[in-house]
Amino acid sequence: MDGDDIGRWLQRQKQPGNWAQLSSEEQERLSRLGAEPIQRPVPTPAATPASKSPSKAQQAFRRGLAALAQWVEREGVERPVPRSHSEQIAVEGKGEPVAVRLGVWVSNTKSRRDKLTPEQLDALRKLGVKWVYGLGEHRYSGWR
Repeated sequence: MDGDDIGRWLQRQKQPGNWAQLSSEEQERLSRLGAEPIQRPVPTPAATPASKSPSKAQQAFRRGLAALAQWVEREGVERPVPRSHSEQIAVEGKGEPVAVRLGVWVSNTKSRRDKLTPEQLDALRKLGVKWVYGLGEHRYSGWR
């Protein structure tokens, strides 16, 4: 509409951080139109057979995804992760938090996005990562 992408605007309004910044009247208006804030489920690793443990690459992806989920929960999806940022996450079986070089992980994952599995792409979409939209079905890599 007049050069504005209404769908993109609506998606931004539905982000939990943005929704909280709307006035109660604005929230009510959007709700009457059927728009509700996005409830971000905590990503869970894909089920693997009990006899087969995840590969190192799968473990690294899961750690990165957990760190990204933590970042999005705290900072929101609109704020990019600085390349030098490390995120501390709890890892099952480890007593102390583990540092994940999240900025590097995001950069590497984005540059290799055409090699991600559909499950990995879906997990990133659930977090609101914009550069994975359009991948999977069309493999369009022009998104930022």
